Amino acid sequence: MGDFFNEFTNNRIFLAAAVAWTTAQVFKVILTYLVDKELKLERMHGSGGMPSAHTATIVSASTAIGIVEGWSSSIYALSLIMAFIVMYDASGVRRSVGKQAQLLNSIILDLYKNKHFEEEKLKELIGHKPTEVVVGAILGIIIANIIV
Repeated sequence: MGDFFNEFTNNRIFLAAAVAWTTAQVFKVILTYLVDKELKLERMHGSGGMPSAHTATIVSASTAIGIVEGWSSSIYALSLIMAFIVMYDASGVRRSVGKQAQLLNSIILDLYKNKHFEEEKLKELIGHKPTEVVVGAILGIIIANIIV
């Protein structure tokens, strides 16, 4: 068990991904504070917003894998494919879900104003704008190159 913990904590690929995720989430808190003038610590674990932490995490891991294992390795190819899937999901599917949540919330608000209706609001900040995904990818690449 001690060997596993020691090896895991020295895994540069995991470390790069963890630092990228943490950095992206801290940036979300800071940017939210600068824009909204309100400290929202829940942004540390929330999805959506600038930059994409999902993208930063997977791109950092993929870049670190490329550096450590080689750019022509099978594991790098797999990690790059996974990165593209995560980025597509973040800017496509999850963003569409967020737009649908906004629409449903406005319908619920309208129903509530006109007639008593109790329903919990849906989370609207789920996906990312393409720029948020690109910034997350750039952040991931930079952090992997610093860590590894």
